[in-house]
Amino acid sequence: MRETVGELVRRLRRARGWSQQRLAEALADAAPGRVPPTRNDVSRWEIGTRSPREWLPFLARVLEVPREMLEAAKAVQSPEPAPRVLTVADFLPEGDPLSALTARTGRQIGAGQVADLVHRVHGLRLADDVVYGKDLIGPALRELRAAVKLYREGSHTEEVGRELLRTIGELSQIAGWVASDAGEHAEAERIYRLGMSAAREAGDGVLSGNVAGSLAYQWSNTGRTADAVHLANAAVAEAGPDAPPKARALYLDRVAWAHTRAGQDRPAMIALGEAGEALAEDSTSTESPSYLYWMDAGELQVMEARVYTELRRPLRAVPLLTDVLGRYDASHARELALYLSWLAVAYADANEPEAAAGTAGRMLALGQSGSERTAERTRIVLDRLQVFRGVPEVAELLAS
Repeated sequence: MRETVGELVRRLRRARGWSQQRLAEALADAAPGRVPPTRNDVSRWEIGTRSPREWLPFLARVLEVPREMLEAAKAVQSPEPAPRVLTVADFLPEGDPLSALTARTGRQIGAGQVADLVHRVHGLRLADDVVYGKDLIGPALRELRAAVKLYREGSHTEEVGRELLRTIGELSQIAGWVASDAGEHAEAERIYRLGMSAAREAGDGVLSGNVAGSLAYQWSNTGRTADAVHLANAAVAEAGPDAPPKARALYLDRVAWAHTRAGQDRPAMIALGEAGEALAEDSTSTESPSYLYWMDAGELQVMEARVYTELRRPLRAVPLLTDVLGRYDASHARELALYLSWLAVAYADANEPEAAAGTAGRMLALGQSGSERTAERTRIVLDRLQVFRGVPEVAELLAS
């Protein structure tokens, strides 16, 4: 079968050993009077979601092939017997916020400076365990802006640049998470898309899948359930079958939650089962990225319980949550409050209003401290308890 123009461009690019970014830069040099294409434009040409029609003569020049070859490939129709499965490339930002400045004016960036940044990113991730959303968003955004500026303005080797991009991807994931926790969903989405772009340019599919899955999780919780299902599945595919077990478990977990919020029970349960199977492959000898330090059987158990709660199966949810909460680190107040909120709803669904009120009281005693996520869960719990306002324990809680 003849190649489409996207397939031909990808093959010719790879034959030269060029990245998508390198091809975009070559095209910009070949057409100085035009708005330059970005790496994301090249990605969309290659997967067939955009046509490089006006760039064909310049592609022919930089790839050193006859223009007629590209024109012939452009006429080839890609057969699509079924709807195309979306990939992470479909969710990248327009333009390229990571493009290097034409004239780099910054200093030479070495591996030591990247290592310092990696350390600060991990510190920010640990801080998120005890400091929340609105209290952490300022430092998180300052670190992200500084890292992007370092990459765009500084000079560095290709290897250092790749590590810097990977670190920007990690920083975007935690900064996006912080922004989402603060209720700044539009800002979080912009940050997550930046992170996907950085991770993909660094060639790190596991990291790209983590950032994409985080955005899918936000969409699941803010009403964009169809988009969430597509992106969560794309995140699993982006990471690939050889991703570390913890990564596959987490990304499948997000698929399960996306299907749950979309009201799709069976796919949700299938994804949960696959997540459990993936995590079962983890062992002390298995290497996982440092940003997955928190992912374990307990977290998977919590997600399973949340799915059961959302699907109104409280008799399955309550034992799972009580087991996890019995050994949960009390210093992680936000997560503890969130998990208690799900237990309170499960008790209410099981027609146990006294237990629901007691659990909700424990949740409220932890405080909300800057997290819009816990504030929203508080509203949901209190609304759910309204139907039991004639029960003394519930009435007392609502009055307080």
